[in-house]
This record gives sequence, C-alpha cells and structure tokens, in this order.
Amino acid sequence: MLDGSTTKKATSLIAVMCLSQVLGMLDNATFSALIILFQEKWLLSNTEIGWISGIYYGGYAAAVPLLVALTDREDARRIYLYSMALGGFAALGFALLAEGFWTAMVFRLFAGVSLAGTYMVGLKLLTDLVSEKKQQSRAVAYYTAHFAIGTGVSVFVAGEVWSIWGWQWSFLVAGIGSFFAWGVVLLFVSKGHKPEHHIPLNELIDFRPVIANRPALGYIFAYAAHLWELFAFRAWLVVFLVFSLSLQPVDSFGWSPTQIASWVFLLGLPASVIGNEFSVRFGRRKLLTFVMVLSAVLSFAIGFSASLPFVVVIAGFTLYGITTTADSSSLTSGIVANSDPKRKGATMALQSLAGFAAGSLSPIVFGAVLDLFGGSENTLAWAAAFSTMGIGVLLGPMFIHKLGQSEPLSKGTD
Repeated sequence: MLDGSTTKKATSLIAVMCLSQVLGMLDNATFSALIILFQEKWLLSNTEIGWISGIYYGGYAAAVPLLVALTDREDARRIYLYSMALGGFAALGFALLAEGFWTAMVFRLFAGVSLAGTYMVGLKLLTDLVSEKKQQSRAVAYYTAHFAIGTGVSVFVAGEVWSIWGWQWSFLVAGIGSFFAWGVVLLFVSKGHKPEHHIPLNELIDFRPVIANRPALGYIFAYAAHLWELFAFRAWLVVFLVFSLSLQPVDSFGWSPTQIASWVFLLGLPASVIGNEFSVRFGRRKLLTFVMVLSAVLSFAIGFSASLPFVVVIAGFTLYGITTTADSSSLTSGIVANSDPKRKGATMALQSLAGFAAGSLSPIVFGAVLDLFGGSENTLAWAAAFSTMGIGVLLGPMFIHKLGQSEPLSKGTD
C-alpha cells in the first residue's frame, strides 16, 4: 500500500492515482466522440445532444457536494472505490441498454455521479496522503492535468474501438477501464486519513464558512468560468472537425476527427503542468488573467475557421487546446492554498459544484445557439456558439481580482 510519507512513495502514489484516473475516465468523452453516430441513429437535435452531454456534468454537480464534503468526515478512499464501481456499471449499462435520448440521459447521469466520487474525491485522497507543501502543489498539478489526458484517451479509444467493433464496444471497454481503476486503487493505495475533527452530519454541506472565505471564493467562481469553456469545447470539438472536413478537398488530411481531438485534449497535461510552474514563478493571478483573456479572444475567432485549410484549423485548435487547460492546475492550487484546512473537503465540494454546474450548462447552451443560428452546417452558427464560451471564461479574471484582494501578494499566489 502506498502513502505519501516519503518523496519516493509520494511520487509512486501520484503515478498510481493518475493512472487510475485515466482508466476510470475512459467513459468520459465516449459519447462526445460518437455524437455524429448517435445524432443520425437516434435522430437527435443539437439541443438534445447538448442535454446528453450536459447531464453527465449535471450528475457530477448534483452529487459532488455530498460526496466530496463527506471526505471531511469519512475515508476518501472508500468513497472513491464505490464511485468507481458505479462508473463501470454505468458504462456497461449504456452499451447494453441505451436506445435513445432518455435512456442515454439516465446512464450518462450515473456516469457523472461516478465522476463526482472519483475526480475530486481522488484529489482529496491524494492531498491527504501527500502532506509536504511543495510535493502537494505538484501532486495537484499532475493529477488535475491528467483529467485532460483521461479525456484525450477516452476520445481516442472510443473512435478506434468503434471503427473496429462498433459503438457498444466503445462503452464496454470504458466500463472495463473503470473496474481496472477500482482494482488499482484497492491494491496499491492505502486508506485515507479519517479526519480527527468530527463535523456533525447536518453541518457537512454548510458552505457558509467557504463562501465567507473571499479569496477561495474568487478562485471557485473563476474555476466555474474555466469549466464553462472547457466542457463545451470538449463536447463539441469532434462535431466541428467533422463539419470542417466536409468543407475540405477530398483526402485533405490523414487523421480522423477523433484522433485530432485526442491530440488537442492530450495537450492539457503539459499545458496545465507548465501553467502551474509559470504561476509559481510569475504569480498566479497574473498567469490566470493572461491565459483566460487569450483563450476568450481565440474563442471569438475560431468558430469562423471551418473553411480554412485544415492544417490551419488544426493549428488553431492546438493553440486553443493549450489555453483552455493552462489555467486548470493554477485555479485548483489557488483554491486549495486559500482553503481552511478543516473545511478543505467542503471547499473542494463547492469548487466542483460551481464548476461542474457551469460545465453541465455550457454544452446545452452551445447546442441551442447552434440550432438558433442555423444548425451545425452553418459557419456563423459555429462562431456564435464558440463565442458563448469566450463570454463565460472572461468572467474568471474578474472574479479573482474582485474577491481575491485579501490574498497575499507574493510569488506563487499572485
């Protein structure tokens, strides 16, 4: 069993938790990778596609306050294991039983609940077991960056498995990944630290002390702005690439849309880790302001790029994939650094609730705007839809500077 008592053990623990996260997230983007297939098979509108994409994060947002705040009272590892098993069954259920809009909604909802009990609960478990501050900051950076790796691998595996065996096997493989992740954590990660302080159950999801912590609240709201942009981007990128390819000369590029999307999403790992290192060197607020404003500018322009040469489209989304994730670790580090140690679980719960609530709505808004402006075959509609992402992410720096005025102004924090 691994804990974080030494540098070597801490490194091994981080590696195991990152591996488990990637395996458990094989189901994360499977639906998004196969949207075109389901849209034709089940005759879904863009708005309905947005709902199925969004309900995944809606399930997360609904469950995360209890599951993450519960780690202030119970062992995070136990919650993690139950939740990972739920994710495996949700993926298998989608593969075997989904047959339209409503059944897809049900299984994606349960998959989102599973993510609520694994992603942030896993981060809480990791930060409990890795207590040394410098190691903990890098543990947060690597773990949160692997969310992007999980998404990229999910898209890639879904596309490749579908092309060989069909869409049901894409979800079956994802379910198997969740059960492997469950076994990895069961065998190789020690029990979490059950808190010594005993918060009464009726006070467990009391967010008032967290809301009173203005610096932490500023980063929480900025995290919501970040996920508003990121989850709409991940839900709709493959569909946009399919549209762009339809405007290109035949055989203009050798990669499939899911392979290209995998490349873009995988950039999240180095972007998030390097972004965190730059925030330590130059100041967290400065880094976040620069990255989020640049990302907004790109979102306002990139929707118009569909008819450009495909290599230009890929280059644009490569840069956009970097800006949408370069702020991730710095935002989470800012929340953890400014949280009350006795309320860290509740703080991370509110972070997840705010962030994933925003992330559950943005794919729906994106799809509705697509329909409103003429559908997914219209360049103006794509430009309008991408602009909704930019408007959201621009709010991030405003929240940090407005609410974070009492945060110490030193390198690594400002």
